[in-house]
Amino acid sequence: MTAPRARTSLRVAVLAPISWRTPPRHYGPWEQFASLLTEGLVERAVDVTLFATGDSATAARLVSVIPHGYSDDPDADAKVCECLHIAEVFERAADFDLIHNSFDFLPLTYSGLVSTPVVTTIHGFSSPRILPVFKKYNAHSGYVAISDADRHPELDYLATIHHGIDTDAFTGRASAGNYLLFFGRIHPDKGALEAIEVAARVGLPLVMAGIIQDREYFDTSIAPRLDGARVRYVGSVGRQERDELLGGALALLHLVNFEEPFGFSVIEAMACGTPVIATRRGSMPELVDAMRTGMLVDTLDEAVHAVGAMATLDRTMIRHEAVARFGRDRMVNDYLEVYERVLSGAG
Repeated sequence: MTAPRARTSLRVAVLAPISWRTPPRHYGPWEQFASLLTEGLVERAVDVTLFATGDSATAARLVSVIPHGYSDDPDADAKVCECLHIAEVFERAADFDLIHNSFDFLPLTYSGLVSTPVVTTIHGFSSPRILPVFKKYNAHSGYVAISDADRHPELDYLATIHHGIDTDAFTGRASAGNYLLFFGRIHPDKGALEAIEVAARVGLPLVMAGIIQDREYFDTSIAPRLDGARVRYVGSVGRQERDELLGGALALLHLVNFEEPFGFSVIEAMACGTPVIATRRGSMPELVDAMRTGMLVDTLDEAVHAVGAMATLDRTMIRHEAVARFGRDRMVNDYLEVYERVLSGAG
């Protein structure tokens, strides 16, 4: 793929969330996206200013109003931090050719006050109650969906752009491991209990990694099943541990119970050559190619049956597919094309 040429002296502001630093040390998919995009743009000689937490790591110019993510600071008021953070970029709007909003709906309420065009990546809809904001600014801000499944019928979109990852950060492994893996938020939506059930039925160990987002669910449904051997919880893991866990698994179990807009762990697993068994919901049919990079299932019985086929899949081919479809460069190319459309008035 030929990379689009970044226009001379293109000045872009990337507005990241500030719950965590950019990139996140552990969990933080929106911060991860903002980091991957920012660093990719910098490599294309785009003049990027990243609005993020003060402890963020970037090759771009960094502007911050708080030293670290408010989720790491029990004394921080999240709404105050967010208001100051968003105001900072829009008060400097004249310094940029384009503002890329990776924050969510709140910055849209500022977008009508500036002449600088705003591109918004919609990372999903946390509630139908936020839709009126997106609808109000539908004609004013250019929207990008992260999957076709997550497009809302009442909104207009410039494009669907699947997330990309730094595939060089993941090690391709040609041989299958001897355990199954759950990697994600410990929450009913993400299918943690379903992963335990499938692993038990096929008689394989299960390793679980991720933040505990629903403490009651963890305490009542997950913790009683943990024994340190057949079912082991290792907490939230960093970059090196992520690569080892994903690459060493026979398969990733992604048995979600909601319309998942995307799934970083899905493409990260595939970047290691590890196939994915995923529920046929949300974006999963866009990410997982049945019997090539994993299997799509509708029931636990189907998931149990699918486990036996995972060792037969070509893990080298799975990694090749992941690099081709979900590499960071492809994502950056797609966003540069969107920027050009917006700035030329063709969006």
